[in-house]
Amino acid sequence: MPEDGGTVMVAGAGGMQVHGRARAAGAPLGGRSLGERLPAWLVWLAVAASLYLGLVYAPPERTMGDAQRIMYFHVAAAWNGFLAFGVVFAAVILFLRTGRRGWSRLAYASAELGVFFTTVCIVGGSVWARADWNTWWTWDPKLTTTLLLWFIFLGFLVVRGSAENDPARERLAAVIGIVGFFAVPLVYFSNVLWVGLHPRVVTLSGFAMPPRMVVALMFSFFAFTLFYLWLLGKRLRLVVLTEEIAALRDRLG
Repeated sequence: MPEDGGTVMVAGAGGMQVHGRARAAGAPLGGRSLGERLPAWLVWLAVAASLYLGLVYAPPERTMGDAQRIMYFHVAAAWNGFLAFGVVFAAVILFLRTGRRGWSRLAYASAELGVFFTTVCIVGGSVWARADWNTWWTWDPKLTTTLLLWFIFLGFLVVRGSAENDPARERLAAVIGIVGFFAVPLVYFSNVLWVGLHPRVVTLSGFAMPPRMVVALMFSFFAFTLFYLWLLGKRLRLVVLTEEIAALRDRLG
């Protein structure tokens, strides 16, 4: 594939336009996205380092022991979900304002990753809860609002995924993305607004944990963010290719 974003023949004369536009549309307004510029070795090195810090470097928690190590990946996955849904929020607003489908595609790709990381957060939290609370699930405010957030953006994916060439449905998905984002601060402040079992790992005054645990957690934030950006670049290109190929098939009958 040409590095300058030129076209490559995929299937006949019409196919020449598909791969070239997909290359340019890796970022919403053309060019290569940040995720595409990230080398895979750097991302996987950061992830491996975060595993070492969380599983080896950080000391075991005094009462929960090694079960607490799930926290480093549970909290980082939650952060990635918030980040991904924040990108959805910004992208759908820009889509509604400009009408450029690149923003809608970015929102769709980021929402998929947000749902993925929120799923990791929920599953990891459930395992941690089993070890700490002796139950897989409880209707704690933090857990309940996180599940609500997950369902809202799952609904976004269903509506946006069925939009195809339906602008009205695409705008409806954008509205869901805007409304859904307001569940993010609700999740974050849920254990401030309501009494629950979920611990407050990060507070306004700092981290309620020893320094080595803070290092492991902060590096997990960094590694998971790199992982999100890298996946976003890959997923966005796939969204573009899929929609361009569908449009080409429609034109060819």
